[in-house]
Amino acid sequence: MLELRHVVKRFGDVAAVDDVSFAVRPGQIISLLGPSGCGKTTTLRLIAGFEIPDHGQIVIDGVDMRGRRPYERNVGLLFQDYALFPHMTVEQNIAYGPRYRGTDAKAIPGRVSELLALTRLTGLEKRRPGQLSGGQQQRVALARALATNPKLILLDEPLSALDAKLRLELRIELKEILSTVRATTIVVTHDQEEAMSLAEHVIVMHQGQIMQEGSPAEIYARPATKFVAEFVGRSNWFLGQFGGELGNGTLEFTSDDGTTLRLARPPAGIVGKVEVCVRPERIVLNCDGNNTAVTGRSDVNVLEGRIVSTALLGAFLHYVVQLSNGHRILLIDKNMGEPPKPEGKSVSIHFAAADCIVVPAESRSV
Repeated sequence: MLELRHVVKRFGDVAAVDDVSFAVRPGQIISLLGPSGCGKTTTLRLIAGFEIPDHGQIVIDGVDMRGRRPYERNVGLLFQDYALFPHMTVEQNIAYGPRYRGTDAKAIPGRVSELLALTRLTGLEKRRPGQLSGGQQQRVALARALATNPKLILLDEPLSALDAKLRLELRIELKEILSTVRATTIVVTHDQEEAMSLAEHVIVMHQGQIMQEGSPAEIYARPATKFVAEFVGRSNWFLGQFGGELGNGTLEFTSDDGTTLRLARPPAGIVGKVEVCVRPERIVLNCDGNNTAVTGRSDVNVLEGRIVSTALLGAFLHYVVQLSNGHRILLIDKNMGEPPKPEGKSVSIHFAAADCIVVPAESRSV
């Protein structure tokens, strides 16, 4: 449905989009994920026709978009600020696109009613945007984007203007709506949870380039660089180098601060100085001193320390454990209703060798 082939866009000496290539299948939902200034919104604007590439091709449904204006591309847009017409009612906003494009006037009311039902706006059609909540405005903007039956839908930070609770609720609704209409969709976001929950394929961008792409599970579990690992989740890092074989498919690793770990064999080609990432939710906290079940196993790391910080964050408990060499480890535990472990308590932590993610030390960082 969509192909970008070696697309470049410069603003002066800055390459906002630097040799970007990717493809989107019909009906697929993908996310362009990255920090502010990474090039994701410029990429979206290039696809929509609001910017012209300096080099490369953008192909939609087999047609090269070179020279085609935005209204000639049959692309639906949902802007970050929704851009609703304040003087129009909900139904007038939704009907605007079909009327502008010359759709048969008799067919428009039926299409509007269909979209009102799909986006749960039935009964609000006579209201104006100023009389709606933020979530309702977002759904009106989505219905308007869908009204012309576009071949491609582009969403630019669609939930960023909403509060945290409403973002979570509408994230679920948005995915259901897009799945129902089977729309080919590109979502631009800086929120990794939003990207990974909405999209089946994630493209991580940084400094105008694609750092990695794959399924949400692949991106999270097997990041290719330190930048990707840090951007898509919390991380604990150890800088050091490999040692010898330890058996059971594991390698020894010694960090520069003296921490020794067991690692599952890393991907081929990673040699020399490396960085090891351990996700906080993969670490188990043990406060009773009984490590019999894990001590001595060649696929488990056991480290001693003490709790220096405790935070109760609703469904989860965040602990910071300081090892004897001063290295601090963040771990995240489920809140099972028990009191948080006290600060200053001596504890051990353990995690599997397979949960250690290895990337080259020279990889980019945030």
